[in-house]
Amino acid sequence: MATPWQIRVPASDTGLLKWKQTDEAAAKVSELLQKDLESHHVFFNAEGFHNHIVHFLLTLYATGASPSTLEEAYAENHSYQIKAMDTHPGVVEELKKGWTEGSPYLSKGKHYPDFLKFFQDEIEAKGWEKVLLEYVFKEDERSEAIFGRLFAGFLHPLIQLMYGIEWQQPAIIAEGLAQAAVHENRAGGFLAKAEQAAIASAHDTPPLPELFESVRQFSEKLATSARFDDKNKIYDGIFVRAPDEALEFVKQVRVHEDELDERLAEMVHSCAYVAAAAAFHLPNNPKFDFFLIHHLNSTPFFVTLLSFPWLRPSQKARILEWKIRLDLIQYIARGCPPLRLDAIKSFSPKRQASSSATKPADLVPRFHEIIDDGHTIKVVRALLLAQELSQKYAGRPWIRIADDETWFKVHQILLQGTEGPQEPALWVRSAGFEEAWKNVPKER
Repeated sequence: MATPWQIRVPASDTGLLKWKQTDEAAAKVSELLQKDLESHHVFFNAEGFHNHIVHFLLTLYATGASPSTLEEAYAENHSYQIKAMDTHPGVVEELKKGWTEGSPYLSKGKHYPDFLKFFQDEIEAKGWEKVLLEYVFKEDERSEAIFGRLFAGFLHPLIQLMYGIEWQQPAIIAEGLAQAAVHENRAGGFLAKAEQAAIASAHDTPPLPELFESVRQFSEKLATSARFDDKNKIYDGIFVRAPDEALEFVKQVRVHEDELDERLAEMVHSCAYVAAAAAFHLPNNPKFDFFLIHHLNSTPFFVTLLSFPWLRPSQKARILEWKIRLDLIQYIARGCPPLRLDAIKSFSPKRQASSSATKPADLVPRFHEIIDDGHTIKVVRALLLAQELSQKYAGRPWIRIADDETWFKVHQILLQGTEGPQEPALWVRSAGFEEAWKNVPKER
């Protein structure tokens, strides 16, 4: 049985895809996740780059990977992690007496082990569902401190929590909450303002792909507010040069409680469409954008969360709204890359798949051979789920990737950009800027 200190993944639970797995793979993924929990910090360097081992292992497991592939993925990513740190017992005791946004321990990586122990103890005492209700969804000052921070760090705290709730692993849920606690809350501050602006307006939300496609028509100032040399294109770009325009733009997003299922599917579909359609910059080889894929890779969190009967519809609508608004901000921060659906449809891979490969699932074994830090296989899984969710809504005005052949091409584009030696990297970073493509090889 899984506990706040012990990770146990059964062969019967492979997450949302529900693909089959073996007892051997379940035992191996449980063993390696436990090693990660006990051996590593949440960051792997002083700049706050994230440990992705949980993401990588569970996504490989979810897509049918063998025990040897899981072992190889762990070994590849174990070597550069920061070792787990001891707790500060006095800090843990202080946290148990109560804390709010003003706590001196929030936003500091050295206090990750303290928040981890705090949330492990809370989950043991109350159960993880009640802990989420109290520390994420209660809408008091303390829970707002965590709620806002879930959206920090390119959504990594939310993604970590995602794996915990999808597999109902209390220890990983504690990791996700603790990870959120040690991030800053600048994104949350903006999203809270956007929420108030949206409540005060009476906008009907246009189809989400249209919002992405129309940024330049809405405001050229907003569309060009991020610059390639900004250290952080959101905080130093958009929030400095066009904060009012950003608020005006994202306040158009509203999710009503009676439309949760469709708006969820629309959000997931839009993230898949934007990530894939932004991958083209002729004559360069197509590459997915490293930052945009995080908004796609985090979408399973919302599929799981919206299935919980113990959350109110208003709570589900709120977190979905925040996600969609940040999706739009991230797209603008990447320079508003053109969205080339035509290029997806006309794409022909350089290395043809075998004649037996006719659908995305057929390519998964080749993706398993890409031992990176987990980003690639996460995109694969998110795309598989996006296609599945979108099928129910064929013909809706927000559908862009409309048929199985085009979904298959999206996977082929991803495979070509990540399989084998890749120069300068697997991903392009900020695809809307010419400078981002400078060293990406040209198509032959």
